[in-house]
Amino acid sequence: MKPVEIKKDVFWIGAVDWNRRNFHGYSLSHKGTTYNNFLIKDEKVTLIDTVSEEFWGTLQCNIAQVLGKDAKIDYFVINHLEPDHAGCLAKAVEKYQPEKIYTSPMGQKAMMAHFHYENWPVEVVPTGTEISLGARTLHFIEARMLHWPDSMLTYCPEDKILYTNDAFGQNWATSERFADEVDRYPLEQRMQEYYANIVLPYSPVVEKLLCSLGDMGLDIDMICPDHGLLFRGKEDCQWVVDKYCEYAAQKPKNKAVIFYDTMWHSTEKMAEAVATGLADEGVSVRIMSLKANHHSDVMSEVVDAAAVIAGSPTHNNGILPLVSNMLTYMKGLRPQNKIGSAIGSFGWSGECVKILSTALSDMGMEMIDPVKVKHVPTHDTMQQCYEQGKAIAAAIKAKIG
Repeated sequence: MKPVEIKKDVFWIGAVDWNRRNFHGYSLSHKGTTYNNFLIKDEKVTLIDTVSEEFWGTLQCNIAQVLGKDAKIDYFVINHLEPDHAGCLAKAVEKYQPEKIYTSPMGQKAMMAHFHYENWPVEVVPTGTEISLGARTLHFIEARMLHWPDSMLTYCPEDKILYTNDAFGQNWATSERFADEVDRYPLEQRMQEYYANIVLPYSPVVEKLLCSLGDMGLDIDMICPDHGLLFRGKEDCQWVVDKYCEYAAQKPKNKAVIFYDTMWHSTEKMAEAVATGLADEGVSVRIMSLKANHHSDVMSEVVDAAAVIAGSPTHNNGILPLVSNMLTYMKGLRPQNKIGSAIGSFGWSGECVKILSTALSDMGMEMIDPVKVKHVPTHDTMQQCYEQGKAIAAAIKAKIG
């Protein structure tokens, strides 16, 4: 994709990765991603972030299209050192020889750890630091643990642009550059997926920092994340900030997710009976086989659900590997405000529901009694599953009011 002038003398010069299918362990299905970075033409020409290393050629081409083949870049601003954003940094430093490389205090440590550089003109810019580019100024705001310790936001008051790196991002390969050029529903889906699988553990940081942007006195007319579409206009900027505040609050909806794996279909039948009990009480239900659904797709549904029900037969005195993997992945993302329960079948030892219940309880979930069935569910045990669904539905209603 060619450079796009997003404001006067400010250019998107990123790369579209149409073929990326896995990102931090979460599936991108057929969505791909973008690596957004930006070039500001001023008295001091400034590059904000780079792109993934395999797109080094694309980055050079885009810079040349904006600045000419003998391009000179005076300043680099590195908001985050993860390789999808700083993968080209060493090559860019060698080629363009910047006067200054600005990064956060933790960014300096990460930069050294990643690149082991010598004699780079690195300058640390803690929160509140301001630099002049000529007609423009840049203000720096540390955003530690959003989602790495080195994360930083960069704000330009003259352009009214907030460069947010991973915050407000979406993994979505598109030819469009702005959110107002696509349908809102798939955009919000991609945003929620991204939040659920990357940003969710850092929700307290989101609430403290991003939800208080208005209190900082920043006049924002454009929000530029480093993945996905950009947001322009005050209305869209406020919309995306409000969405992040909504996600960070983790207020559950009238919704339950049942994820499971099954050996000979007994646990699967139990899941369907629980789902029927939930649905009969007016709860929206998602039943998700882990053979058919990637753990990140399940997490994208779990994020706003009031209840999570895990199912597995007993297998070698434990649970099936896909369920174990899902529980480990979910635990790392630290979902809050959930009701939990478990279902499972067994042949002789029967540890499954204890393992599942302990895992969900350890995540801080409010637990509803599990149901365990020997071998194949009968009419009576299917009724127990149905009643379990109704009991979970009653707990959901009490929780969400």
